[in-house]
Amino acid sequence: MMKQLLLFLAVLVFTGCVNERGISLRYYNDCEEYYDMQGYYHKKCDENIVDYSDVKQALTPPAKVADPKVW
Repeated sequence: MMKQLLLFLAVLVFTGCVNERGISLRYYNDCEEYYDMQGYYHKKCDENIVDYSDVKQALTPPAKVADPKVW
């Protein structure tokens, strides 16, 4: 049972593509980039399976997450 679970997880991890924002099903993300009427730049991208920002938040100690002034 454990070997099957590890095999399934390995296949799941290697089915995605690693790009600059995380792991997704496609190497290139469909991003919409534009400037609004006030001149601010916006970038809207599709969701990834795993975002690197989520991993960074998960690996930080609880004290640093609770109090941002510590940084």
